[in-house]
Amino acid sequence: MTKGATPKRILLVTGLSGAGKSTVLRTLEDSGWEVVDNLPLSLLEHLLSTPLAKASGRRRRPLAIGIDSRTRDFDAQEIVQQIKTLADESHYPIETLYLDCGGSELLRRFSETRRRHPLAPDRPATDGIAAERDLMEPLRRWSDYIIDTTDTDSNALQQQIRDRFGGTKAPYLHVMSFGFARGLPRNADTVFDMRFLKNPHWEDDLRPLTGLDPAVADYIATDEGYEEAVSRIEELLLMLLPRYRREGKAYVSIAFGCTGGRHRSVHVAERVASRLRDAGFSPTVEHRDLASRPRDPVEGQPAAGGQRAEMKD
Repeated sequence: MTKGATPKRILLVTGLSGAGKSTVLRTLEDSGWEVVDNLPLSLLEHLLSTPLAKASGRRRRPLAIGIDSRTRDFDAQEIVQQIKTLADESHYPIETLYLDCGGSELLRRFSETRRRHPLAPDRPATDGIAAERDLMEPLRRWSDYIIDTTDTDSNALQQQIRDRFGGTKAPYLHVMSFGFARGLPRNADTVFDMRFLKNPHWEDDLRPLTGLDPAVADYIATDEGYEEAVSRIEELLLMLLPRYRREGKAYVSIAFGCTGGRHRSVHVAERVASRLRDAGFSPTVEHRDLASRPRDPVEGQPAAGGQRAEMKD
């Protein structure tokens, strides 16, 4: 065994066609596993023995290998023997997950998707299901884990995999500010409109500054609706983000907008990101329109009581 080449964990994912192998592999991949599907068995030992490049970020990631009756040279009994040999002689940390499912439910799934069973391309799917069940039995008996998906939908199966194989990785969290005058960000999952707050643009001494400056932050904080609104947004996000994690969402983008994207949205994005960091999250922060020029026509009209700047050429 090549030193440093062995993944932390090796999981063979197998089972009946239509039982959910593809869903399991996608869930593991989203959870940070390296995934190889339908690898010819003759290449299994070669894959496990091949060291990764020193600069590769894939080093020591857990590895999931999908095998089923479509795999070249498939022989369940031979696979079991191969796993035993690799585990005994090379000490590879190999586990096996088998996905089972009732025959009537498999028949329903093949009927709904109009797919042909791989072992019965020119016969009824029931023939292929029965033949595959016999063919796979040695692997089913050998497996460390068996999941019966007969009464399990795709979302529930994904949740089981995340719970059982450590897929509780936090989503990539991105907090950004933007100006509505330049359009909504295309990839935002959640958008909060900060245009209800007092606009520092109409204050001569604040106009050249941005939401990163303390004077602007102090001015915005004097708005009577500021503290309650931003606090409620923070609490809402702290309630939602763990739920996104449990659902396996890989990316979450939260956007705060104001008119020009230089003052209110910037300040609130910074405050909320700081609050999320205090709660244990690791957001990245982007201010899309921070470098734009402050311009009166972009900002529209000042609110009642605000000061109107003199128009300049």
